[in-house]
Amino acid sequence: MIARVWSGTVAAADGDAYAGYLEKTGVADYRATPGNRGVQVLRRDLEDRTEFVIVTLWDSTEAIAAFAGDDIEAAVYYDEDDRYLLDRGPRVAHYTVTTFG
Repeated sequence: MIARVWSGTVAAADGDAYAGYLEKTGVADYRATPGNRGVQVLRRDLEDRTEFVIVTLWDSTEAIAAFAGDDIEAAVYYDEDDRYLLDRGPRVAHYTVTTFG
């Protein structure tokens, strides 16, 4: 299994709205992609910003490519992301999920 990790930051005042927007866009698309094994949205409210980290689990790099395209390390953004995001990277990170026991 492969974990795909993305992060971004929005203004604190936009935290709730962005969370709802994420649910309707990226989270819905992750879940609809064959080979997706789960989505976790992590949120951390700071003084003037809210950080989001999304961890998705995938069966294979082919499943990730079905969501992200041929360059699986490229971050996927949606039309209104520019309205919310103060900080975002162009790339994501992938990790092999190791289980013990």
